[in-house]
Amino acid sequence: MTSAGVVDARGGSGPAGDWVHWLLDAARARLGMEVAWVSLFTEGSQLITSATGDLAAMNVQEGMQAPLEGSYCVRVLNGQLPPAVTGADRDPRTRDLAVTGDLHIGSYVGAPVRGADARPIGMLCCVSRDPGAQLDGESVRTVELLADLISDHYRASGASTGHDLAVRRARVRSFLAQGAVEVHLQPVVDMVTGAVSGHEALSRFPAWGGDGPAALFSEAAAVGIGVELEEMAVRASLAAAGRLPGGLTLAVNLSPDALLCPSVVDVLLEHVGCPLAVEITEHSPIEDYEAVVTVTRRLRRAGIAVSVDDAGAGYASLRHILRLDPDVIKLDIGLVMGLQTDPARQAMTSAMVAFAGETGARLVAEGVEEKAERDVLVARGVRYGQGYLFGRPRPAQEVLDAA
Repeated sequence: MTSAGVVDARGGSGPAGDWVHWLLDAARARLGMEVAWVSLFTEGSQLITSATGDLAAMNVQEGMQAPLEGSYCVRVLNGQLPPAVTGADRDPRTRDLAVTGDLHIGSYVGAPVRGADARPIGMLCCVSRDPGAQLDGESVRTVELLADLISDHYRASGASTGHDLAVRRARVRSFLAQGAVEVHLQPVVDMVTGAVSGHEALSRFPAWGGDGPAALFSEAAAVGIGVELEEMAVRASLAAAGRLPGGLTLAVNLSPDALLCPSVVDVLLEHVGCPLAVEITEHSPIEDYEAVVTVTRRLRRAGIAVSVDDAGAGYASLRHILRLDPDVIKLDIGLVMGLQTDPARQAMTSAMVAFAGETGARLVAEGVEEKAERDVLVARGVRYGQGYLFGRPRPAQEVLDAA
């Protein structure tokens, strides 16, 4: 990050700035976090306009500017990360990001600040060096409430990001027209026998550049064509449908918005007869459960399974799971990480095993990296797992050729 030299007066100075600082201090105190800040988005970057806490310890200061592509913000906005991240230096989604090391991030909670058109114009972020074991759904709701208050302040003051949406949208559309998607597959295994039971399809966009697929998904969502990108990605993933050996299931990820798109549903139904599962990403709330449930029922009638991704993080509350009644429940890495030494996580895992058993859902643990984690999961009744312990994502053709 670099210093922009001058703090934006809409948030960082004067009476209004003092009010924002007061909200940031309230967020830190309520969540037990070391640093809180508000950033505003500019073209390809974010500017920290207000910040409080032990800034020097985490290499943060007001006026700092950093690329959006390498940030947690874009990953939260596009569903690549949950709003609350614990154990950031262990989570494979965050540990290799430069910002994790640069700012010594051990835990994070973030929520968007929105402009008059409801599009994100910035973020309220809380970070600490510790792993954030105390963070939960209530922490997320607290930050969202405070972000809404800050959003009202910026809307009243006429804050604007100055983005040229037409130019940015044209750039993304031009990329979509190239169809440059590489599909990688990561195995899901039976942790008792070691046998592969299926694969999750993951999209890569090497021609886009930047900091991984999160940057492109975020940019597409920001300019209003996120569902189009998801459709392109799922079409590429489904090219592997039916080609996996032994009738293994192929799982594809879709946001609730994409699941409500008729053309996305149509492409899924074109592959009826192939073992398929749809993983509903849950890092943003579902506004219309009835509409989503109508689609999932249609998919189930066609033999396509429904999975809730990252249970235990973000919006994947028990209410969320109850409303969707999934065939598969995937335990979030935040619950799996360090399970062998945490009685509370073990108790929650046992509760999820009992819940899945009563509802007939299959339970899959995500982010399994250590044998000790696997052993405790199996001992607690979780049979299926996914993570680096069993295999990293590999190009789809490489997996198919090796079958």
